[in-house]
Amino acid sequence: MDTTAGRAGAETAMRDPLIGRTIDQRYVIESRLARGGMATVYEALDLRLDRIVALKIMHPGLADDEAFVSRFQREAKSAARLSHPHVVSVYDQGDDEGLVYLAMEFVPGRTVRDVLRSYGRLSAEQSLTIIDPVLQALDAAHKAGFVHRDIKPENVLLGNDGTVKVADFGLARAISTTNSTATQGVLIGTVAYLSPEQVERGIADARSDVYGAGILLYELVTGAVPYAGETPLAVAYQHVNAAVPAPSSIRQGLPKQLDVLVNRATRRDPDERYSGAADFLDAVRAARRELPSPRPLTVASTDGARTLVVELPTAEFPPVATSKAAPAKSTETATPPVGPRPPKTRRRRPTGLIVLAAILVLALLVGGLAWWFGAGRSVAIPGIIGQSVSSATSKLDAAGITLQVKGQQFSETAKAGTIISSNPKPGSEVKVGSTVDVIVSKGQERYAVPALVGQPLADAQTMLSDASLSLGNVRKAYDEKAATGTVISTDPKATAALRKGTAVDLVISRGPKPRVIPSLRNQTQVAALAKLSALGLNGSVASQAYDDTVPSGSVLS
Repeated sequence: MDTTAGRAGAETAMRDPLIGRTIDQRYVIESRLARGGMATVYEALDLRLDRIVALKIMHPGLADDEAFVSRFQREAKSAARLSHPHVVSVYDQGDDEGLVYLAMEFVPGRTVRDVLRSYGRLSAEQSLTIIDPVLQALDAAHKAGFVHRDIKPENVLLGNDGTVKVADFGLARAISTTNSTATQGVLIGTVAYLSPEQVERGIADARSDVYGAGILLYELVTGAVPYAGETPLAVAYQHVNAAVPAPSSIRQGLPKQLDVLVNRATRRDPDERYSGAADFLDAVRAARRELPSPRPLTVASTDGARTLVVELPTAEFPPVATSKAAPAKSTETATPPVGPRPPKTRRRRPTGLIVLAAILVLALLVGGLAWWFGAGRSVAIPGIIGQSVSSATSKLDAAGITLQVKGQQFSETAKAGTIISSNPKPGSEVKVGSTVDVIVSKGQERYAVPALVGQPLADAQTMLSDASLSLGNVRKAYDEKAATGTVISTDPKATAALRKGTAVDLVISRGPKPRVIPSLRNQTQVAALAKLSALGLNGSVASQAYDDTVPSGSVLS
């Protein structure tokens, strides 16, 4: 949990003009629970049925889109017909003076995202215990003709009694089919879980939910999603073109069953995945039978004791939802997700509820801040190797860790600007507020071959040394133009980029190639000079002499 964000959120909630307002003459808004890309969720009292509900109110940009509102209402009505113990129930939907809302079940507890932020990555047993009821919910939805389309930690709720519920069925479809510009960026946080076919063709079926559940399982055991990038497009590109790595390659010691489950669920070809949530669930339960029961999720409290965060059932079967685990006694300040509230907290008078809620929020905030700054909570360093500094900084900030660049190094494999190594390494447990030192890649170390043609050999050798290169083979060749002892050519040629210390071969001039002078005796002066000229030589008459055998005007010697 980010304390700065938590304080800002509490202050914003106190200023929220909707708090205290009655929606549709029925729902009294008591407090704000969370704000997402498409809506803000409030805790509200249903005056008609005297129960606490979670009221999701769409952002104005979406509410102004008539096509979206119509589609949202249809999807909400369809989702309301889906009844399952692991699905958050939809009670009502409506529109009050432009406020498009959805009334849902209120679940005391927290989201999986809250748990990951508070506890860090989970064990294999804990992760499979959570993914089991998620797949039960998806299987029920698929049989009823629903595809969730947006499986992610924010949409999986963990009740304090161990119940696991999936929220927002049908809402992803309403969002994904709208043309409103107000929806731009809504799926930015969701792209990490989108299947390749959703990215490429905009289609989704039961196997798309299997892919999303596989990514969720990967994140549960590693503490991070498999793909990261500077933009949503960069992340989407990796979903389409890369295979999800094995969790054990990120976190050593994980059982091989996790690698098998994630690999099969996240295949890029939908036909190669589990055929549906039921098949995935069977494989998960087979793996659970081979592993021990999950440990409770705990964190250290200020007095050094261990305080329960979320109650997880220890029995593998029957399903998680039937667990009778005792309610968690938590000092956490995480906002409870949607769901019904225990009867003992119900009040009929809205004013009393608002006052009580304000007191509770203040008390929890003070206690939570004391725990946050004094507990020394440990978290696992997420996977940041190969990511840009900005992306890694964001990921570490979310975990309450500071990134510090300690230096840069050349790398033959890591792209310039990405992280080569970290100290401590990803997966290590550190205290919240700790600093992680990283080394950033400068890219491949390359040096350009200098321009050596025409340089004397000694000078060329010095220039190669200055360029972090070395002298290779040296051979000599005749050249009609280059001065003797100078460089005629290099291999590789000038400006070629080479690794440090690479040898460069040189060809050195021996000067013009010597010519054999032909016999010119008895040749006329004109013919002799022409022959010499053809050989590239210059001839001239040195002297004249008498001879009894050589005709006058011909070469004597």
